[in-house]
Amino acid sequence: MTNPHNLSTSEDTPAPANESSFGDILSQFEQEHHINGREAIRGTVVSITPENVFVDIGRKMDGLLPIEKVRTASGEIPLHVGDAITVTVTGRDEDGSYTLSTVKVERPKDWSALERAFAEHRAIAGVVAEVIKGGLRVDVGVKAFMPASRSGARDVADLEKLVGQEIQCKIIKLDTASEDVVVDRRVVLEEEAAQAKEKVYSDLREGMVVRGTVRTLTDFGAFVDIGGIDGLLHVGDMAWHRVAKPGDVVNAGDNIEVKILKVNAQTRRISLGMKQLQPDPWTVAGERFHVGDRVQGKVTRVTDFGAFIELLPGVEGLIHVSELSWSKKIKRPSDVVKPGELVEAVVLGINIAERRISLGLKQALGDPWEEAEKKYAPGTVVEAPIGSMTNFGAFADLGSGIDGMIHISDISADKRLNHPREALNVGQTVKAVVLEVDRGKRRIKLGMKQLQPTSVDEYIAEHKAGDVVTGRVVEVNNGRLKVELGEGVFAESKAPTAAPMQNAAPAPTAEEGKNDISSLTAMLSAKWKQGGKTSSSQGGAETRAGQVRNFRIVGLDPAKKSIRLEIAE
Repeated sequence: MTNPHNLSTSEDTPAPANESSFGDILSQFEQEHHINGREAIRGTVVSITPENVFVDIGRKMDGLLPIEKVRTASGEIPLHVGDAITVTVTGRDEDGSYTLSTVKVERPKDWSALERAFAEHRAIAGVVAEVIKGGLRVDVGVKAFMPASRSGARDVADLEKLVGQEIQCKIIKLDTASEDVVVDRRVVLEEEAAQAKEKVYSDLREGMVVRGTVRTLTDFGAFVDIGGIDGLLHVGDMAWHRVAKPGDVVNAGDNIEVKILKVNAQTRRISLGMKQLQPDPWTVAGERFHVGDRVQGKVTRVTDFGAFIELLPGVEGLIHVSELSWSKKIKRPSDVVKPGELVEAVVLGINIAERRISLGLKQALGDPWEEAEKKYAPGTVVEAPIGSMTNFGAFADLGSGIDGMIHISDISADKRLNHPREALNVGQTVKAVVLEVDRGKRRIKLGMKQLQPTSVDEYIAEHKAGDVVTGRVVEVNNGRLKVELGEGVFAESKAPTAAPMQNAAPAPTAEEGKNDISSLTAMLSAKWKQGGKTSSSQGGAETRAGQVRNFRIVGLDPAKKSIRLEIAE
């Protein structure tokens, strides 16, 4: 005979006449132990692997029970080495090991048993014998037909995989006269699925950690199968950091660990979370960041009201648009920062309870007003473009976010303006002098007209100390004279000591006063043009308003626009 192990035997040693093949011996052994009868066997768990549970069923070889047949909805294996378990033998694998099943329903042994099962709508056990036209031939004690549509298989390939398997089914047609039996496996699968869902719902508790398989992805998250039922893993619960789309974290088919966040028994909705299995980064943020700290982060997104900066994975701070620049002209954050840029900012405020961190970009750049008082001291002349205008004035851009305000009254000395645009245009570069600096109010006041030459400037430029000029006394007050030297040009002088007046003329009447003023004005104009002197007879007369006299310039101050005189005797 042929050795089952393909080992050659000695030609001098003839095989025993009563020797049987290994297959015959195995068949006889199985028949003696009713293995093909699918009877229930009490076995003992000897080992557990990720794929199978090995069960000692009292045979020469252990049986293999697929791990998925005993795994619970929460992913646990409710068996331990040494546990007793009831199984049935469904066949042998290619290595010769027994394949086991935990099917607990009985297989009918006669027609009366079939009739009782049919009447009670009870599931029975059967073995798929072969694929036939329209479905499967199933051995349920007698030959039964199972339509392909009721098999639970999706295609022909799945039908063929059922051949040789022990299944559970229900009788949906029974005709004892014609021995016609039709069975349905799909209804059993649906009932099992419904029961499994009920068990999962009853077993699930908020806070539990379970394993599941990602079934489908949507824009807002992923549906995860956690033992026959789906739970929603929202995109916001996938990670502590911002997730653009679910596919960036998980893919369909992934086996993942999730936490049960909420179970709604009425709507049968289950909320899942992945990030809850990791430490909360905001706890770390509360310990790491403090007000005043300089921090670095990447711009994750820019909105109309500011920019979000990722300081840690899952921790973002907001730079409000008002904190992006010292300049008040920033209207859109995108004009300053772009997504993906690395920026440095200063922590302005922290609220861990509300998960908010306020940041400032301009504070990290330094406050330009710290140097403004030194750089723009009163009297400093600046040149700058006009950035904007209002009804009351124009704003010159001095750089670094600092504007200088030119009031409408300080724009022109020649004419009165109703609006700054009558003299200026936005973008026009102007020269102005600093009139005032107020760091507290962050305000610099400028003037343009103050740099325009006046009649006083022109007079001072045309004269020097020592020149004798003619002027009209316009005011006498406490020994001081205010003297008009020309249109809009005034000077100061000391009044001379009064001398006794002889033959003093009586005070002029009102009419005479008018004539006198007219004659004095004409004379004063002539004296200004000729540069001559008044009559020496005036030298000893009392000085009074309206007199025209000769004066000597003793001091000129262009900065203060002042002229000091003395009477020239």
